[in-house]
Amino acid sequence: MTTLMPTVPTDVAKAAVRTVAANATPAVAPTGDHHSLAIALFAVVVLVTLGVTLWVGRQGNAAEDFFAGGRDFTPLQNGFALSGDYLSAASFLGVAGLIALYGYDGVLYSVGFLVAWLVVLMLVAELVRNAGRYTLADVLALRLRRRKVRAAAGGASVVVTLLYLVAQMVGAGSLVALLLGTGSPHARTWTIIAVGALMIVYVTIGGMRATTWIQIIKAFLLTCGSVLLTVLLVVRFHGDLGELMRQAAAHSGAGHRYLEPGLKYGGSLTSRLDFVSLGLGLVLGTAGLPHILSRFYTVPTARAARRSTMWAIGLVGSFYLMAIVLGLGATALIGSAEVHRANSAGNTAVPLLALVLGGGNGSTGGVVLFALISAIAFATILAVVAGLTLASSAAFAHDIWAGAWRARPSRETEKSRGRRRRGETVPAARSSKESVSEVSEQQEVMVARIAAAGIGAAAIVISLFAQQLNVAFLVGLAFAVAASSNLPVLLYSLFWSRFTARGAVWAVYGGLIPAIALVIFSPVVSGSHEALFPGLDFHWFPLENPGIVSIPLGFLAGWIGTVTSSEPTDPDRFAELEVRALTGAGAA
Repeated sequence: MTTLMPTVPTDVAKAAVRTVAANATPAVAPTGDHHSLAIALFAVVVLVTLGVTLWVGRQGNAAEDFFAGGRDFTPLQNGFALSGDYLSAASFLGVAGLIALYGYDGVLYSVGFLVAWLVVLMLVAELVRNAGRYTLADVLALRLRRRKVRAAAGGASVVVTLLYLVAQMVGAGSLVALLLGTGSPHARTWTIIAVGALMIVYVTIGGMRATTWIQIIKAFLLTCGSVLLTVLLVVRFHGDLGELMRQAAAHSGAGHRYLEPGLKYGGSLTSRLDFVSLGLGLVLGTAGLPHILSRFYTVPTARAARRSTMWAIGLVGSFYLMAIVLGLGATALIGSAEVHRANSAGNTAVPLLALVLGGGNGSTGGVVLFALISAIAFATILAVVAGLTLASSAAFAHDIWAGAWRARPSRETEKSRGRRRRGETVPAARSSKESVSEVSEQQEVMVARIAAAGIGAAAIVISLFAQQLNVAFLVGLAFAVAASSNLPVLLYSLFWSRFTARGAVWAVYGGLIPAIALVIFSPVVSGSHEALFPGLDFHWFPLENPGIVSIPLGFLAGWIGTVTSSEPTDPDRFAELEVRALTGAGAA
């Protein structure tokens, strides 16, 4: 679900890696045979996904088909699609790589990702499915019918998905270059362009239907690949997981510290606070990710949404358990130093482990397994960027363009304004600035397709300029922005009867702006050798992830905006939202 994982080793971890590296010899070195077969399998993945897109794209062009896939997916299908949206190449490669390098501290990533789904299940899944139609802003608009609310929520959704999208695409360029055995900037550049072009095709032709089926195929391949590697690894150690852990500690360069907390995050108070901030972003941000929320509209009922979330929890939980085993296996069979030597972030740990489990360098089994795992990683990238592009184009077309820009005040609102000008009393329910959209569904779909192409092109351009930079902070920022802006306004709208339109706008911007500002003035942008601008130092915020500050600010801003608002609340609209969210009566 994130892009290539950041690795900022502590002094202890760096020393451990250097100690082993000093005496290590390359254990695995992929050859041209691996890369040729990987390219062939990449081509198969592209052809299959394009075929699915063209086949599904002819089944319907209505707005409900494009934005919600016709709402006819089963809970099992949507559960696979949800897990596919959530599990990116970083989950497959990055988490296992972090475990291979940092042991216990790497496991903490997987814990945060999994716990996040409990928040989604308990607070979001059914209520969002009942109260909304296509996007997060639909939930807010049910009781806060203001164009500025739609504009704020839609804008925040575009920011989150664009940050996430750029990080995925830059990661795709680096990852494919690594798997193909080339460090050429041209290879990364053409990979980014190719992935961007494919995601535009997937979304503009197939919409949510095609994206969902691509996610299902990707999740199935990812699960099968993980199961295969895990079984081969467990058989290699004769089912003795204790021996696997002992061998991992022995080849980690850190001894028993590898199996204890603190190898990555225990160096200082700042690093501990950074971990808490990262954990808050991961756990709370998932419930505010636009491409995850939009997935709940692809099933017919709220009960199906909850069941699909339960399927996703099972699939995601099983995957992360296997990721832990694979990370330990990479350390035990390859060694932390060799994993670090192949890629400092550990992102090639799983492909290298597949090479060893298949029979080693030069063996047919090793070549096939390495290429297969590489192709699964590539399919993972394609599926995730397609889902992100669809979510951002839907937010732009449905919320910003149709819901805010092209909407006009209703006749009832115009009459209410006239009565206020004449000094007459207007009931609260009639004084709200409601609006009526002048846009047809066909126009919305057309604008969404154009927006997908525009957002995809923008992501390609930004990624090309950012490919030489440390873009790991984009992922943490995307989760922090989602948790700081989208989650507060969503929870307040669903559960607080006094919540007003001003509170909604303040909650969105009160979390969005601080999150971005704190990252700009953090060590990930300046003031360190690993910063975006290593030659400059204008940072004053000590943490790399702003969540510990920006998330409370988002909730606080929403509360202050509401209690200082002179706008009267409308209990009837909150009652309507509550009944629909809890019972599904009147839901789309």
